[in-house]
Amino acid sequence: MSLATIEPRSTLTCPACGVRTTETMPTDACQYFYDCPACSVVLKPKPGDCCVYCSYGDVPCPPIQEARASGEAAACCGRGGHG
Repeated sequence: MSLATIEPRSTLTCPACGVRTTETMPTDACQYFYDCPACSVVLKPKPGDCCVYCSYGDVPCPPIQEARASGEAAACCGRGGHG
């Protein structure tokens, strides 16, 4: 639950071209889209994932990290369901 346990950055890997880009994740909103800086493909969450970081990042989004750290059910950005 402590912010000290939350990793704020995640490295996204583009499934189209393989380029890896490290980004700082938003803590107050889900990021549903991400434009690959190399090939311009727009990344979108995979079915069942809440955001691009949970689908293509090496670290899941902050709400998922918090839920895992506290042993609670994971619910991205405080919302359930699809975005």
